[in-house]
Amino acid sequence: MAEPDPYSFPLVAIDPVANGQSEWVALCLRVEGGADLPQRLQAVFGTPDLLAAIAPLDALLMLDHPAALSPPVLALMPANRIGFVIAAQALLDEGVGRRLTELHGLGYRLWLDGPPPSGATLPPALRTIARDCARDPMPAGRPAALFGPHLARRVDSAASFSQSEMAGFDWFSGDYPYDPLLAGGDRPDGSSRRRILTLLGLLSRDADSRELEQQLKQDPTLSYHLLKLVNSAAFAVSTQITSFNQAINLLGRRQLQRWLQLLLYARQQADGLPNLLLPLAARRAAQLEALCKATGAERDDCDLAFMAGVFSLLDRLLHMPMTEIVADLNLPEHVSGALLERSGRLGAWLRLTETHPSLEALEAAGIDPAGWWSSQLNAYHWAIQVGRNV
Repeated sequence: MAEPDPYSFPLVAIDPVANGQSEWVALCLRVEGGADLPQRLQAVFGTPDLLAAIAPLDALLMLDHPAALSPPVLALMPANRIGFVIAAQALLDEGVGRRLTELHGLGYRLWLDGPPPSGATLPPALRTIARDCARDPMPAGRPAALFGPHLARRVDSAASFSQSEMAGFDWFSGDYPYDPLLAGGDRPDGSSRRRILTLLGLLSRDADSRELEQQLKQDPTLSYHLLKLVNSAAFAVSTQITSFNQAINLLGRRQLQRWLQLLLYARQQADGLPNLLLPLAARRAAQLEALCKATGAERDDCDLAFMAGVFSLLDRLLHMPMTEIVADLNLPEHVSGALLERSGRLGAWLRLTETHPSLEALEAAGIDPAGWWSSQLNAYHWAIQVGRNV
């Protein structure tokens, strides 16, 4: 990925957006504001790899006001890949309704974020809405089905997700995938849970491939997902892979470990929905690895950083305390500390991936904004690929 200026690059908060089938469909981006917001937007959307990194997903840019969308900024934003989520309060300013109509005429998709303010004229083009579920009331009646998709933001629980879906919203962002009522919804029984933890323990001890094969053969669902993965477009093999030995030879030991770690999140019923914890774990893993690589660390250390990111959501997946999981995994002390207490440098990085960090938090962790942005792009690129191939 291209390296932006580390000292002037703005902070960008990114939130994945999923549809009702638990598939990522877009990324919401909010760029740190200020009087120089147009310049900040040019820095972000001028990143050569941005739209390639998040493809095939689109970007939804969240704005308090459309004034920052100057011609030089729009020149970097193809209408077929970028949409704008505009705060409804902006309609109180003169000319905003007309400007939004112009943007709609240029082919941009627009979401009006929040209830229209009293006294504001609503442009006819603004028929797709967004709502902050932690702040805004649900609209009276269901949004017109002809338009959409309507976006529900800050959906932070299973109850909020259900309420938003019933209210007619189609796209959802927020922390609802972590709700125990949704996270790891295909709760395994005791024997299946034990096999998962045994397999993870073997991986952490660099066990022989034959031992891994024995565990895989006891778990038909995981076996199915592994063979499905290696036969997917991600690997473009010319002949069908039908055995674990072939899969191991194709992937290589290091990649096999990584994919098996992630495939643990793919344990859903054959006719069930994808597990939204999968791309979230993949994103954490890839971002921790990128941050580790940026320090010049050895490959083994980067592998452990990746592992910490994957394992950081196992308590949600398995409905178990992290202390019990770590006790079974025989992990290096600094990895265990990161998972249990967010201690050490790895733990500090992991904490950052769980939030939208401030400049002060990044500085305390020794990360410049440009390095953080680069790690975000790498992480979301990887997570998107994982979500499409697992």
